[in-house]
Amino acid sequence: MGFLSLVLDFAKELGIPIIIFRTSSPRSFWVSYSIPDIIQAGELPINGSEDMDRLITTVPGMETYLRCRDLPTFWRKLDIEDSIMKLVVKQTRKSLQADALILNTAEELDGPILSQIRTKCPRVYAVGPLHAQLNTRLNAKHGESYDHFSNTLWEVDKSCIFWLNKQPNRSVIYVSFGSITSTSREQLVELWYGLLNSKTKFLLVVRPNSVIGKYGEGEDIVMELMEKSKDRGYIVNWAPQEAVLNHPAVGGFFTHNGWNSTLESIVAGVPMICWPYFADQHVNSRVVSEVWKIGLDMKDVCDRKIVEKMVNDVMVDRKEEFAKSAYEMAKVTNQCVNVGGSSYSNLDCLVEDIRIMSLKKLTK
Repeated sequence: MGFLSLVLDFAKELGIPIIIFRTSSPRSFWVSYSIPDIIQAGELPINGSEDMDRLITTVPGMETYLRCRDLPTFWRKLDIEDSIMKLVVKQTRKSLQADALILNTAEELDGPILSQIRTKCPRVYAVGPLHAQLNTRLNAKHGESYDHFSNTLWEVDKSCIFWLNKQPNRSVIYVSFGSITSTSREQLVELWYGLLNSKTKFLLVVRPNSVIGKYGEGEDIVMELMEKSKDRGYIVNWAPQEAVLNHPAVGGFFTHNGWNSTLESIVAGVPMICWPYFADQHVNSRVVSEVWKIGLDMKDVCDRKIVEKMVNDVMVDRKEEFAKSAYEMAKVTNQCVNVGGSSYSNLDCLVEDIRIMSLKKLTK
């Protein structure tokens, strides 16, 4: 509820403790908070395309790797008085006036940035990755896996699991750009040719009506690509993503880097090729490639030769390098949500603190 600051005002007025949950990545949140400082330092606005690889040096904790190109899309505008920009900054800064902040991450993933955020809001609960946290607790209580439950907006096509069952270990790259991202017909064709030319088998998700084109063109191109991909790939409208990422046949994830997808890939230990679209995705893709070093960043381009090279790097030429890095990060991250881990303990602490806050309110 990070953008419902009116609720914060009411809570303060009534003396009710309020805890805000921000669903974006902590680093993207921190960048948004720092925008006024970036502007004051003269590092925004961006001065044309030649300026995109210039470092942004005024975001504490991110001085060495954040470029103009890695800013969320709404910060790329030339008009620093833009109303959307002002709204995002206002809501982000105001959310730190809450009694506490909940973030879907782990201390071991975003520790340096969490330390920066805590200079503005001391009580921050890092309780993620939430899907892994839920899985751990369900297994402990009921012996059930989260795979038995659905959290998707779309009907999944489980036939892809049967196709994956026939593929060798770590031989398939999974390609999905989330539940709301759209691609143009031209972009989809470039992606498809890059995948095909890489010689790597692929599982491609293309949601209905997600291809932008003249009436009927989007669906036509999908049918055409399905026909041409029979020997090398498998195309579905929607896939059970967690099950796919945890399947032994999957060796890479070509993703838009929405925060949930990024966390799911980290937990599964799957290296990423990052093709961000909007919001926090541009920051996330930079962190994946330059900080965590568990993938490659392909932002701002869609060219079949680049797609082919990056797929070959992740799935063939640098396969063991990326697989090792992703495995180590998965190991650390999964420990966070087990009993005694940082996120597991932080969630217990959050529940206890809410109980104490409630008791204090009742005794007033």
